[in-house]
Order: sequence, then structure tokens, then C-alpha cells
Amino acid sequence: EGVSSLGLDRDDFRDWLEAASRADFEAVQGFLLGEFQDRLACTETIRRHSPAPIIALSEERSLAQTLALLTAGMDDVVRKPVHVREILARAEAVWRRVNGQAHPLQDERLKVYFDGRDPDIDGHALILPRRERHILEYLVRNRGRRLTKTQIFNAIYGLYSNEVEESVVEGHVSKLRKKLRARLGYDPIEAKRY
Repeated sequence: EGVSSLGLDRDDFRDWLEAASRADFEAVQGFLLGEFQDRLACTETIRRHSPAPIIALSEERSLAQTLALLTAGMDDVVRKPVHVREILARAEAVWRRVNGQAHPLQDERLKVYFDGRDPDIDGHALILPRRERHILEYLVRNRGRRLTKTQIFNAIYGLYSNEVEESVVEGHVSKLRKKLRARLGYDPIEAKRY
């Protein structure tokens, strides 16, 4: 589905939680925790660093386990097998509740979705390449805040992407701005050098 993800085993995940920078945590759009020993304790550690949704994967349907996971601070529990688009939609639902909004961005003309769909402008889909769509979603989720090129890069390409130069973000943002300007008649993205 084109979503940047990073899979870590339990020990590497704990090390990452303690060593990650604030910018790294801000790039995370959600945590998906499989079953492992001390999973419940991990929730508390994650919460100290990030408001991102925490979704637990469950191997079996068990009311007792679901209640224990939700009580421990998980935002949602999904049973395997689950499609990645459902996980994305559930994570977005958590973000909406946290931010107290029905839709992260919905004005008279522009609607941005966070479940893999392209945005709508005036009721018509604006077909965007995957990276541009993810950049728009990230900008909308963080509207009102200044974001650096590094923050956008980490959110779109992942924290440990060594094959791509960070400067590629400028090209994606430039193309996105042109498309939005052409359809809206104005540029909704305010850019500032440095």
C-alpha cells in the first residue's frame, strides 16, 4: 500500500524507544504491536514518547485479552488476518478522536482522507502519486506547525531510508503545490526557506 514501515523485534524495539529522537517520534503515524512478552508494558513506554495510535494484533478472538489490551492503553485491537488499509483507517480514527475533529481536513473545496484514497477538490478526485498523497496527508495532520524537510522525509520514506536523498522531498512538494494551485486557484502550502 506504499506506507513506510519498520519492523523490529522486541529487544530492538525497546532500544529504539529509548534512543529515538523527538523528530523520530513525530514521524511515526502509528504503532502496530504483535504478540510478544511484556507487550502491555511497552504501551506505557510508547505513551511517554508519542501520542501516535497503538494498535495491537491478536491471534485469537478473546474478550479477556481484548479487555486487558485496551485497559493497558492500546487504542485498538485487531484480529489477524487484517488488511493494511484497515489498520490505516483505524489509526486515522484514533487521530481524529485525539484531535477532536470529524475529518482532519475538510473545508468547502478540499477533503483529505487517510485511508489510501486520493483527496477530493470540489467533489472530484485529485489523483496523486503515492508519495505526494502521503506528503499532503502528513502536512494536513500537522497543519499550523512548521515542518522541516527532514521531518517530512522521515514520515514519507521512513526513519532508516538510506537509498533516497533527503532533497527528493523538495521535488515532491513542488509538484504537489503546482497540482493544488492549478485546481484550487491558490497555494495552500506555505513554504519558508531554512
